[in-house]
Amino acid sequence: MQQTILSIAGKPGLYKLVSRGKSNLIVESLDSTHKRMPVFTTDRITSLADIAMYTDAEDVPLMTILASIRDKEEGKECSLNFKKASSSELRDYFSEILPDFDRDRVHDSDIKKLFSWYNILVKAGITDFEESMSPTEGDNIDDRK
Repeated sequence: MQQTILSIAGKPGLYKLVSRGKSNLIVESLDSTHKRMPVFTTDRITSLADIAMYTDAEDVPLMTILASIRDKEEGKECSLNFKKASSSELRDYFSEILPDFDRDRVHDSDIKKLFSWYNILVKAGITDFEESMSPTEGDNIDDRK
């Protein structure tokens, strides 16, 4: 799942990879419109699997953080109104999810985007953030070769 969910710079929301072409990808928005569109090699495309957040120790993968939010919110949308929350409210709430996040390098806009993406994924019915993160699952696939 995490390899096929994409963020595209300059476009709001998240997108699911539908098909690959020679010089483009076909993606579908995860919002209620499910609009499909081509994305070209000139666009900055990032898979959720490639995103991590800064902490005081080592970077934490986005999927791990999304799973923590899901556990805290019991699989429902984010209870914090992050669009209207103050900086201290955002950071206090986020510290419950990721206590050792780097307060200098993680900006309020990063936290808001994270909560926005979480809500998009939950609305789309995607809540199994660990499904393709399990190292044993990958090992089993390699063993079949």
